[in-house]
Amino acid sequence: MAEIASLVVADPPEIWSALGFVIADGACSISGIRHELGATGQGVVAWTLRGADDISELPLGESAPPVARPTPEHPNGVIALDHVVVVTPDLDRSIDAFESAGIRLRRTRDAGTPQRPRRQAFFKLGDTIVEIIGPQTASRPGQAWFYGLAFTVADLDATAAFLGERLRPAQNAVQSGRRIATLDRSAGSTIPLAFMSPTQ
Repeated sequence: MAEIASLVVADPPEIWSALGFVIADGACSISGIRHELGATGQGVVAWTLRGADDISELPLGESAPPVARPTPEHPNGVIALDHVVVVTPDLDRSIDAFESAGIRLRRTRDAGTPQRPRRQAFFKLGDTIVEIIGPQTASRPGQAWFYGLAFTVADLDATAAFLGERLRPAQNAVQSGRRIATLDRSAGSTIPLAFMSPTQ
């Protein structure tokens, strides 16, 4: 089964440590995925996969896929990586790239606003969803890029208490019965991070 092996992240390890992630050797493990911290740039800059061909739409890490490790008890309550958000200027092209790598499209969904219509495409890599967001009809040239990460936590209220003012108030998520809260940019991460209550 195709799955994400690692994400290369341009946040310093000390930022994630302050956010309540357990860090070892400059990385943390969530859902068997090694989050490699301290890269140059901003946000998620690359990934590696297991069990799938390379996807030309997104940059690949330079190292071989690491061994999967279990998720430790993160003080912030994170128990899994729920989904990775990718933005693309050409959704059909990005869908074709994933399917050509042997990753099946699960579904699409119209989103956005009348002024800025969007379409979402969903793939699953291991237990983690990849949500690709792009224009509904018009497309333009350019590379897709990693936008943000959403984590599942054991207890969203406990996570909110741990993070305090660094976490914005929770709202109802698109998924029925779940809530989601986003990290404020003042917390220091270069990535939009969100924390979600468990699946009901």
